[in-house]
Amino acid sequence: MLTKSRTTAATLSLLPLLAALVPGVASQQSCNATSHCGTAAPCCSSYGFCGSGASFCFGGCDPLGSNALTSCMPEPVCENQNITFQSFDRILMNATHYNGNASAWDFILQQGNIQNTTNNELVMTLNQENNGTLLTSTRYVHYGTITARMKTGRWGGVVTAFIMMSDIKDEIDWEFPGNHTTEGQTNYFWQGLIPAQTAGQTTGNLTDTFDNYHDYTFDWQEDQLQWLVDGKVVRTLTRAETTDNSTGLSRYPNTPSRVQLSLWPAGISSEPEGTVEWAGGMINWDDPDYKSAGHFYAYIDSISVQCADQPGANITSYVYGSNSSAFTPSISETNETTILASNGALGSSALAAKWAFFATGAAVLLSLV
Repeated sequence: MLTKSRTTAATLSLLPLLAALVPGVASQQSCNATSHCGTAAPCCSSYGFCGSGASFCFGGCDPLGSNALTSCMPEPVCENQNITFQSFDRILMNATHYNGNASAWDFILQQGNIQNTTNNELVMTLNQENNGTLLTSTRYVHYGTITARMKTGRWGGVVTAFIMMSDIKDEIDWEFPGNHTTEGQTNYFWQGLIPAQTAGQTTGNLTDTFDNYHDYTFDWQEDQLQWLVDGKVVRTLTRAETTDNSTGLSRYPNTPSRVQLSLWPAGISSEPEGTVEWAGGMINWDDPDYKSAGHFYAYIDSISVQCADQPGANITSYVYGSNSSAFTPSISETNETTILASNGALGSSALAAKWAFFATGAAVLLSLV
């Protein structure tokens, strides 16, 4: 189990640091929970730089590092969904075209390539050119039951992952590193940090995860989190277990999160030695499976999301707000729009500044440090 502290999900380390593709990123102010963005560039992006525009202020925008908790665009609210892949009509293939309309798209392809099989399966691919695949849901979940029916990879250095990720880096994981096809690994993070060395655990005795579909589930409730395989609970975590009784602070995932599915290369020279070892060693690009298909792959059959509390008819979004503790912002359900207006004006009344319809360049994501 990979158990080093990190500022973003290990899953996202499939992506190289693409900051050079977005003009001005290198010279912009960095940001985090203790170093906030200014008013001119109010949004702290998922990769830790201040800016304005869709690349900074939409999904992944960190309220704790932004100018104000309300600087980021409101997050599309949870909706019960059963998603299959007869077609990719509801997957946005170009992330830079996303305008916040979660009713139009279920997922965004943020990196890599996907394919559709004759059995209506989604295939995530990984090759030497695309650096892996990352899919992110457009809607957020603030507690609920989320299931991915999937087949994993089976190659050293290649990691298949199904996770929940919040904009302040609360995270819940199912990960399948390397060629260990009879086990899966569960983990959780609070604001990007591992709350305890016991956060990562391994679940064994699974029938081959490459050859067989399994239902991997997070049953994430306000006071308890369970990981399940094929409907059977394999791990339980309570909020009470994560609470520091001296301060009352619970290091428990508790903020609205997006579903993320990925196939990423952990076994490459740019990754830390510990990550490579955890993933099963360096990737063998001469593997017969890779040579035959032209890529490594993992299959997704379906995704199910059941919200813990179905929002009211007029509720469209989640918005961060202040709380008595600087480390635990409040979450409100609101009717604020999540959609960027066609004239480029902000859809949220919370932001005073205006920004362009889309920032130039590719979306930038932080590699594991």
